[in-house]
Amino acid sequence: MSDLNNQTLTSITPPNPVQGTPVATGELDDLLQLMARLRADCPWDKKQSNHSLIPYAIEEAYELGEAVQSDDDEDIKGELGDVLLQVVFHCQMYAEQGRFDMSDVITTLQGKLIRRHPHVFEAETLEDDAAVKGRWDEIKAEEDQARAARGKPKRRLDNTKAGSALMQAQEVQKQASKLGFDWEGVSGAFDKLDEEIAELKAEILDKPQVEIKTNIREIERELGDCIFALVNVARKLDLDAETATLTCVHKFKSRFGYIEEQLAAAGKRLEDSDINEMDALWEAAKQHERD
Repeated sequence: MSDLNNQTLTSITPPNPVQGTPVATGELDDLLQLMARLRADCPWDKKQSNHSLIPYAIEEAYELGEAVQSDDDEDIKGELGDVLLQVVFHCQMYAEQGRFDMSDVITTLQGKLIRRHPHVFEAETLEDDAAVKGRWDEIKAEEDQARAARGKPKRRLDNTKAGSALMQAQEVQKQASKLGFDWEGVSGAFDKLDEEIAELKAEILDKPQVEIKTNIREIERELGDCIFALVNVARKLDLDAETATLTCVHKFKSRFGYIEEQLAAAGKRLEDSDINEMDALWEAAKQHERD
């Protein structure tokens, strides 16, 4: 097995960086060579890792969704390109590590699409969407068995759908609840939230900045525990944490927009104001919402 792995590692060669000033051609190979050049010569691109790019991939997926909803062709092309950039960027780095390249990714995708559509490429006949979905689930179950045979069995919570951190948090809590790992009412979730907030405060309050910076990773974990616990409160109330957060984001943007508009009406910019004036306008924005 080790010999096979070594053979695989040595067979992967990253694309050659494009030379000179490239032009936009619309060709995949040219894009791969452009990415290779960026990895070689751009300080920001050079310092990235597969893990550091995770937030960008999530962000670009959301921005693509917004572009599709706006139905603006130029925005959609731009955001599709940004999503493609994430794929190309990751493939470049994995190729540098000798693990796989874009060709391997495309081949894997093609195999998956062919395998999951026997009603298209084989004699199998499925009459409606429900039948297609049922067959799809059967094939995915077979793939999970094959994955387990490779030494990567799926545990019960591994079936959680990918999504934002809030969506995943609520989904794993929901699945754990179905297995009996839950409080009976919302009071237990509130108690856990209070406990986590107290632990976060203990890591921050009355601590010198040097100590906070030293313990920043532990603080990050405690903050994550607080957010996870708050999501549990939302779940116990049959509320969607993602929707609640998005509602808050839109409310904040609306109120801040009101501040900007009122300052502009007075011939001022945000940069010309201060926290006291903006806070007063914030309260006015809240009153404006109620009127």
